[in-house]
Amino acid sequence: MPKRSRALTAAVLTVVSILMSSCAKKEDGKTAFDPSGASWPIFRGDSNLSGVAAGSVPDRPVRLWTFKTGSWITGSPVIGEGRVYIGSGDGKIQALNLADGSKAWETQAGGDIEASALFLDGALYVGNLDGDFFCLDARTGRIRWKQKGEGPIHGSANWAPLPGKDAPGILVGCYDNKLYCFDAATGAPLWSYETGNYINGAPATDGRRVVFGGCDELLHVLSVENGRQEAEVPAGSYIPGSAALVDSRAYVGHYDDKLLCIDLETKSIVWEYHDRDHPGAFFSSPAVGSDRVLIGSRDGYLHCVDRLTGKKIWTFRTGDDVDGSPVIAGNRVVVGSTDGRLYLLDLKDGREVWSYEIGAPLSGSPAVAGGMIVIGADDGRVYAFGGSPSKSPM
Repeated sequence: MPKRSRALTAAVLTVVSILMSSCAKKEDGKTAFDPSGASWPIFRGDSNLSGVAAGSVPDRPVRLWTFKTGSWITGSPVIGEGRVYIGSGDGKIQALNLADGSKAWETQAGGDIEASALFLDGALYVGNLDGDFFCLDARTGRIRWKQKGEGPIHGSANWAPLPGKDAPGILVGCYDNKLYCFDAATGAPLWSYETGNYINGAPATDGRRVVFGGCDELLHVLSVENGRQEAEVPAGSYIPGSAALVDSRAYVGHYDDKLLCIDLETKSIVWEYHDRDHPGAFFSSPAVGSDRVLIGSRDGYLHCVDRLTGKKIWTFRTGDDVDGSPVIAGNRVVVGSTDGRLYLLDLKDGREVWSYEIGAPLSGSPAVAGGMIVIGADDGRVYAFGGSPSKSPM
């Protein structure tokens, strides 16, 4: 994976700031949402990695708070039980209170953290670039168990129930070319599957199958129960991001400018999307709605295509690469760009509804829950947006 750019000039802010702690800033008074009910527990929002949020977001979000970590952030935050969890380039995992951005705890995990965490049943699962994979107590930050891979972990973990097991399996890929399944409670290795090259993204699962790609240019389909191969489909180039698994079809982008729809039953490519006008590698992971698929590209565009046919519906141009993955929230799309802006677009036609100049590259993806948008930036800050206190964000 390419090295991430570092922080640029911080944005000039116009909202009123009240100092909450040494690190967190709350931009308005009381917030008009219930943080305890907000949930975005995994990269892309669900185990299918669909990139679709429950509910909607306001058309004119305001910045509610920021939190400064010790280094760059390229991973995506997750949200559960009233907290935001995020890792950063200083090797720390931070737990922040969703309501005001104040720090609940931090844990030093050694190597730089590029992957998003997985929040599940009061535990947090996350890997670092030293190849360490942790399970932490989400309430306290205490490390419950740790496993070690033979290469960096760039992608997020996922989970699936396992037949005959009391605890689910935790699924994570590594740059040692292996996908691992660990017992969620004990960390005991249950199975592993070796591919032909690096695994970059997170595995998607429907509870029966595990679907993922990597630098061996293949989409792999395994049994959750035992890790046995069910299929592999040649993608045509290496896969930097994650696939979305919806209705027995996998949607995934690759390095040679194509977005693919793959039928997992027939093990064949249904359609390929390639924009000859704006060619660029897809490092982003797709969001799959009811009738359309959205994905960011290194051509600087967000692409929206018909889910059934793969035909282009619209494109939206940002000022730089779109490596972060979009999120569909009602009739809106939330996406960041390395141009330093966070965008809110109309899902129907790609019209810009709102944008916010953060001033530092946004390489990661937003978490969207409870009417809030939370995202990390290369300046090391976490930014939270939502509705005005005088108006519900829903």
